[in-house]
Amino acid sequence: MPEPTSAIGKLIEAFASLPSIGRKSAERLAYHVLKMPHDEAIAFAESIRAVKENLRPCRICFNLTEAEQCEICVDRRRDSGLLCVVEQVRDLLAIEQAGSYRGLYHVLQGRLAPLEGVGPEKLSIDALIKRIEQGEVREVIMGTTPNVEGDGTALAIASRLAGLPVSITRLARGLTVGASLEQANRDMLADAIASRQPF
Repeated sequence: MPEPTSAIGKLIEAFASLPSIGRKSAERLAYHVLKMPHDEAIAFAESIRAVKENLRPCRICFNLTEAEQCEICVDRRRDSGLLCVVEQVRDLLAIEQAGSYRGLYHVLQGRLAPLEGVGPEKLSIDALIKRIEQGEVREVIMGTTPNVEGDGTALAIASRLAGLPVSITRLARGLTVGASLEQANRDMLADAIASRQPF
């Protein structure tokens, strides 16, 4: 077994630190990188560096982008009256892959989890409220994960929106309770968007 201080040992440890990657998978990935042609391996490493150095949150919706605003926010073909609130960028990507939603998004950058020290100040809720107060949004779709923390986050946002002239809906419960959006298949997400209900 490679020493953790060796180059291959460090690479195995790096892969093993990723979510859902066990020790054996980390070893397979590390040895796969080792077998890659030099140019491919360098391009792989460069893509990681570029992501860390070039990506930033969109100044409007907090999606990831290399510019000031993301491609979705600048797309004039999207319905600016529809705003889907999601926890993470990966949730936004899951909905986009379903292909049935043509509105805009707001990424909260997490969800309320008081026991883990995540309060409203650590999320982009204030920025969301400011967007809605500008008056262009007519419907806010709560796309938070259907579990205790996700529902609590949606309730907290709904209470902040009370009195504003927007309707609040949530994704239909065709999504499995406790499952994350990134694990839902395309058809399930499309149905959830189409059959959303009042919050």
